[in-house]
Amino acid sequence: MENHRENNNEIEFDLLEIVHILLCRFWIVLGAAFVTALVCFIVSAYVLSPVYESTTRIYILNKTDDTSVTYTDVQMGTQLTKDYAELINSRYVLEKVIEQLSLEEIEYKELMKKVSVNTPVDTRIVSITVEHTNPATAMEIANCIREVAGEHIQNVMDIEAVNVVETANMPLEKSGPSVVKWTLIGGMAGVFLACAVILIIFLLDDTIKCSEDVEKYLGLSTLAMIPVISEDDTAKKRKSKRK
Repeated sequence: MENHRENNNEIEFDLLEIVHILLCRFWIVLGAAFVTALVCFIVSAYVLSPVYESTTRIYILNKTDDTSVTYTDVQMGTQLTKDYAELINSRYVLEKVIEQLSLEEIEYKELMKKVSVNTPVDTRIVSITVEHTNPATAMEIANCIREVAGEHIQNVMDIEAVNVVETANMPLEKSGPSVVKWTLIGGMAGVFLACAVILIIFLLDDTIKCSEDVEKYLGLSTLAMIPVISEDDTAKKRKSKRK
């Protein structure tokens, strides 16, 4: 990136040189990507515990003396779904679920992180999703939250009934961690780290390696070049003279 020269406090960038350096060390980048991708694959497939999701759905509708339901009623009910979501995730509901299912090892805040409440747009259907490493436990918690939350919503908001649209299912496939996603992220992280290390080493290297570097970085022209004679070359010349 940096061209190892500063003029008027400005740093020059040579993108072609950067590309050339990275291409010459492509095998290093590829090797780093392979190693990090392999590590992330092993961690996601064999180290991390699988997570399962179970979802239950409820439908809440305010009943009135008028048997007909107007658009205003539907719109009002849609706005209230946010209130229902807050009540479902309330401390009262989750602590009661922990008590009923004897989940003493799970605290209220920890359980709240495992529960997500979604309200699709323009509907009054509320979805309650629970994540857990045990599929049966995820299903039990979701169903229990639905029952406890239904009673709590009726008492707080004076709702006559909370209808069950769908009971919680027994998840057969894990929802996470995604092995493919982890592997791709690991590979991209390896490429980024390898490129960053290569570029940092290049930027910190300010040595002159050839005559072209003298002209490029110092702006001077070379008049002559003195070859470097190694000890091996000297020994060979001595042997040839003896012969």
